Amino acid sequence: MTRRNWLTAAGAAAQVVSSAQAPQQPGISDTVIANVNRSVENLLGRQVLDPGSRFRGGIPDADGLFWHGTTGSICEMFGVAYMCDRTKYYKNPLMIERMKLAVDWVTKGITKDGNIDLPITNFNSTPDTAFFTNPVATIAVLARRYKVPEITGLVEPLLHRVGEGLLHGGVHTPNHRWVVTSALAQLYELFGDVQYRNRANQWLNEGIDMDPDGQFSERSTTVYNTVSDRGLTMAAIKLNRPDLLDYVRRNLDSMMYLLHPGNEVVTEISKRQDKNVRAKPDRYWFPAKYLAVKDNNGLYEAFAEAGIGGQQLSLLLEYPELQKPVAAKPLPDNYVKIFPTVGIARIRRGKTSATLQFTGADRVFCLRRGQVVMNGIRFASAFFGKAQFIPTAGGPKDGGFEFTQSLEGPYYQPLDTKPEPPIIYHDQWGASWKNRKKSGISKLNQSVFVQEDANGFSVRIQSAGTNDVPVAVEVSFAPGGVLEGCEKLKGEDQYLLPAGKTGSYRVGDDVLKFGPGLSETRYVNVRGALPKLDGTSVYLTGYTPFDRTIRFDWA
Repeated sequence: MTRRNWLTAAGAAAQVVSSAQAPQQPGISDTVIANVNRSVENLLGRQVLDPGSRFRGGIPDADGLFWHGTTGSICEMFGVAYMCDRTKYYKNPLMIERMKLAVDWVTKGITKDGNIDLPITNFNSTPDTAFFTNPVATIAVLARRYKVPEITGLVEPLLHRVGEGLLHGGVHTPNHRWVVTSALAQLYELFGDVQYRNRANQWLNEGIDMDPDGQFSERSTTVYNTVSDRGLTMAAIKLNRPDLLDYVRRNLDSMMYLLHPGNEVVTEISKRQDKNVRAKPDRYWFPAKYLAVKDNNGLYEAFAEAGIGGQQLSLLLEYPELQKPVAAKPLPDNYVKIFPTVGIARIRRGKTSATLQFTGADRVFCLRRGQVVMNGIRFASAFFGKAQFIPTAGGPKDGGFEFTQSLEGPYYQPLDTKPEPPIIYHDQWGASWKNRKKSGISKLNQSVFVQEDANGFSVRIQSAGTNDVPVAVEVSFAPGGVLEGCEKLKGEDQYLLPAGKTGSYRVGDDVLKFGPGLSETRYVNVRGALPKLDGTSVYLTGYTPFDRTIRFDWA
């Protein structure tokens, strides 16, 4: 199990702990119950049972590593299966037996500071302890509510142990603050120790890292946005801080304009590991559904439905109100939306979805038409090994969007004074440039202009300033489609669009046409350019001065 997988499972919340009658269970869907049954069966088959193994009670990942953090998910899944009368493992003592093995294993791994390790990167890690705490604390809440002392006696001593780490440990990414805060809030609710509340407030007093466009600072649209949303939702409830929900609302409002057809999430803006990854909004399900019910908001309900794969039985039991139906309203799918702080524009026209990134990105224009996914259009010029087009300026202009980059390629004269030491070694060479006069300077100005019309998009690419520089434009498509009208090149999934020809890429009934082509050279892997994108890459090639408009149309 990877960290990303258990991040999904770790997001849980708790309401007021009491000895009141357990919530009713019949309204939970058969799909949720079936998923729990499958997950439990999988965990039972993978958990190490060998009494002689140092990893007894743990579960290996695909690389054979054992993560103490996964124990939180194990406890959550076995515990909820034991307590929910609709699962096939209801009141099955095997669940308690296997939970005990998992708890014993993680307890041995807790550091003297009260933390756990993440073996691929973080050791004595308070943030990973918080991710672990979220689902375990949820099970503790449910065990109290359902009056299940066999579970309470297992997990509450463990939570006291890791609480020490949460009280004193630090973080190293922005979202860690909110997952630690939520874990502290859960422990405060469970045990009533004001130290937990006070420590949580220390983190919250820093303020929330949200920009005017409604994005958290990491812009991780499928992972750490959701960690922050979930953490702030939990903290709002448990610490009686309803003001924190405003940040969750702002992020959800922003994310509604960052969905492709089929409700895949736009990930091009991410600063984390989910950049350019394809994923559904499943991790948003809890905060979206919680606010849909709380606010009677049909748009949040639609967003929660888009992320329905993120439903968790533990949350549905913790919050029975999440089963309440809310009338959904259609999510936005016909707009031009500019995010000035993030520096992107989003265009949706039903099954058409386009993303334009103003600066700092090599994929300035990404396009989808139904099932057809164009990963991006980008280009590079063979100009001193540094002319991959990455705009330094961009934004709306003349009814479209313009992106620009200016480069120079100088040569350097001898130093005017003898250097000390007298020999310039390779590792000193770059530092010496500032003391050298430039000569023979070549210049290159490059730009892209994207404009929408009734039939599609036109993309005008220009590169000029130094003549006869080879240029290669890459149009990249996600795997799984049928390419037509193009000539195969050497190299995997590389094609040339012949001069004047129109190519097409088909997935199912959806087709994207593009062209006309240009094929003055076969030099597509330009020196200094970024490696080709994954998938099928089609190239147009020429020389500077280069001025080419490529049409993208629907069949």
